[in-house]
Amino acid sequence: MPFRAPLDDYRLLLNHVVGYDQLAQTERFAEASMDTVEAVLSEAGKLCEEVVAPLQRNGDLDPAVLENGRVRTSKGFAQGYKAISEGGWIGTVADPEHGGMGLPLTVGTAVNDMMSAACLSLQLNPLMTQGQIEALEAHASDELKALYLPKLISGEWAGTMNLTEPAAGSDVGALASKAVANGDGTYAVTGQKIFISWGDNDFTENVCHLVLARLPDGVPGTKGISLFLVPRNIPDETGNPCVANDLKVVSVEHKMGLHGSPTCVMSFEGAKGWLVGAPHDGMRAMFTMMNNARLGVGFQGIGAAEGAYQHALAYANERKQGKTPEGTIIGHADVRRMLATMKAQIFAARAIGLSQAVAIDMGHATGDADWTARAAFLTPICKAFGTDTGIEVANMGIQVHGGMGFVEETGAAQYARDVRVTAIYEGTNGIQAMDLVGRKLMDGGEAAYGLLDEIEAFAEAARLSVPDLAEPVWQAAETLRETTEALVAMPDMQDRFAGAVPFLRGFALVLGGYFHLRAAMAAPGTAADRLARFYILRMLPDYAGQLVHAREGAAGLMAISADDLAV
Repeated sequence: MPFRAPLDDYRLLLNHVVGYDQLAQTERFAEASMDTVEAVLSEAGKLCEEVVAPLQRNGDLDPAVLENGRVRTSKGFAQGYKAISEGGWIGTVADPEHGGMGLPLTVGTAVNDMMSAACLSLQLNPLMTQGQIEALEAHASDELKALYLPKLISGEWAGTMNLTEPAAGSDVGALASKAVANGDGTYAVTGQKIFISWGDNDFTENVCHLVLARLPDGVPGTKGISLFLVPRNIPDETGNPCVANDLKVVSVEHKMGLHGSPTCVMSFEGAKGWLVGAPHDGMRAMFTMMNNARLGVGFQGIGAAEGAYQHALAYANERKQGKTPEGTIIGHADVRRMLATMKAQIFAARAIGLSQAVAIDMGHATGDADWTARAAFLTPICKAFGTDTGIEVANMGIQVHGGMGFVEETGAAQYARDVRVTAIYEGTNGIQAMDLVGRKLMDGGEAAYGLLDEIEAFAEAARLSVPDLAEPVWQAAETLRETTEALVAMPDMQDRFAGAVPFLRGFALVLGGYFHLRAAMAAPGTAADRLARFYILRMLPDYAGQLVHAREGAAGLMAISADDLAV
């Protein structure tokens, strides 16, 4: 079965589950009605189905390579990228002043979700550029905006982010890259960066690097870091990229997956760059786009899960093995269980992510701090649960294929290999969980309790219609409230960190139950209703064990010494 854009899921989610209607009622997004959104998503879906999805296997079998100092991309990627850029999809949420569509992030997120499902390796390219656009819109000078944003939004130029160094991974403050003023308003940037997604390509006129580096008077740690825009080719006074800058791709990593996406080691050798934002304020500029970047990576996981699910579903509908009413393996109870689990978990993760996107949009449209706090709280949950969902669903997709899933020719294993890195980059999922129980609970749990109040109020009302579904959701929310209170009361952060991952998982499961309940209430007697029943009665109960783990603290864990773990 060819890839199909999940437009029906989006109609249900946006209309009845995540509160998109609130956005259309704001002045900022008044023109983004559901009719407009459905038309936009339909066109994006066609692009993903007809142009992007056929490139999925090409990226795996014909990987990007470094030839004579330049990256040669996978067969067909240049044509696929051209279709994406000419359709305006890179600038879906960008400011119309510079050529963007100005649509809500919620809509752009849905487009990226479908594109990730179609071909994750290629989708990563526009995602990186979108992150750069956001940083420049918020922090660049008017001159830089005028020169770079139209080119980035149109897709004529591509963008990257250069944070990680060999000795400075998650600890960004340990970076060694330096920048020295040239005396003409530009800076000479020197250093090496690793794990740079799409550090080069052979289909855009220019590649523009956002690089974190330290000025001579920058203090140690993250407070002394500045952000610089360093183009591969320096534009002339008319904006044409002419002179090659003093930077190069040293190598392209040989990776487990995402072969179509070149992951580069970059060397900056006194390369000319322009300061973005104030000196020593680079991390704030980077954090401007952190919620959106982590949302984007969460949806890379969700998109990959969608692709893996559709791949497995097609196989289950075709593979004949044993006697079933359907004549194929989809009639076997265990295969049906796996497929239902995959679809139900994707729906839950997608709803959580879209809820975060709506909160970000509402924060921008209204200036209401409560929306901003909700978006921030949901960020680590979306990123971690979305990418965990990608990994788990892709792994289950291999199982649905049976022995053929272990054979590369079926394409089932590619989803698992491609999506695995999403739990690592843009902040590992362990770091996301630590952020959730640390920074995100610094408000005393206020943002968390706001969500739980909403869940319990809806479940109370739903008891009149579907008590067998509403009661488990209410009870789960109440247990989660008690666990949150216990974590907030823990004075030692190590105690919180010891249970951070299961707490995040438990919170995500409860949110998933809530969103499935909303879907069941909106569409009784339909597939959504039956899927909600499967999730709430069979999958939601896992929250209890996760929250027991979350409350245990660090003592028992840290009592297991390094010697105890030795082999």
